[in-house]
This record gives sequence, structure tokens and C-alpha cells, in this order.
Amino acid sequence: MEILNRKARFNYFIIEEIECGIELFGSEVKSIRNGNCNIKDSYGVIRNNEVYLINMFIKNYKEASIFNKEETRKRKLLLHKKETIKLKEKIEKEGYTLIPLKVYFNRNKVKVLLGLCKGKKTYDKREVLKEKEIKRKIEREIKSY
Repeated sequence: MEILNRKARFNYFIIEEIECGIELFGSEVKSIRNGNCNIKDSYGVIRNNEVYLINMFIKNYKEASIFNKEETRKRKLLLHKKETIKLKEKIEKEGYTLIPLKVYFNRNKVKVLLGLCKGKKTYDKREVLKEKEIKRKIEREIKSY
């Protein structure tokens, strides 16, 4: 089961991708396994040399009534200290942001693909849309022959 952040690739230039673990409760893991997760509006923040994911929505697992946690609470990402320091330097100096690109399972562990991103301007987004449209036209022409 993969949960993708499709808007991230449209709204940001992705400079680097980092795979990291995430600290979750059992009911949250079960809910993610069912596909009840949304990372569209979430982002990463570094506080006290620890990386947190803010605004990640995980729907309450209805079979775990008393063990459910808040749906959009901040969740700690598991990274090595050196990686965290490196990310912190890049964010402070170069103005990058941390955006989750994908949530997936790797050997029964939930992993987050975190992207070090820089925001796109509107003219960059228009250029990407034009390129997609040109590719579509070319594919149509090829199919028609």
C-alpha cells in the first residue's frame, strides 16, 4: 500500500529524497494499511534536533476505539543525528522545505519518503503543464498512425 503526495511534484522542485521511519501507534499502522491516510497538506519541521511531520492525517481505526489518537497530531520521524543536522543546515541556509512524497511499507515497517524541496513559481508550473500537453499531442499523433 502506497500513499502518494501528487501535489508535491507539481508545486515543488525536489532536490533530494530521504527515506525515514515514522513513530506511530498500532491503530495508526492498521489505518495506513487500509489506505486511510492523507499527506497532501503535510510538511516537516525540525525542533530540538528532531524532525516532526505536521498535518499528516490518519483516520481513526474504528476497531481500536479507546486506543485512537488525534488524527492530525505531529509525528516524529526517525532519522540519524547526522542526517538531521545536515537537513537543518540546508533548510536554514538555502530556504528549502521538507515535504513528504510517499508513505509506504518496507518489511512491515511504515516508511516516509521525505523530499528536500524548493517551491515553484507559477510560471514554472505553467511550463510543466505545457510540456505535458505537448507529450499528450505527440502520443495521440503516434497512436493515430
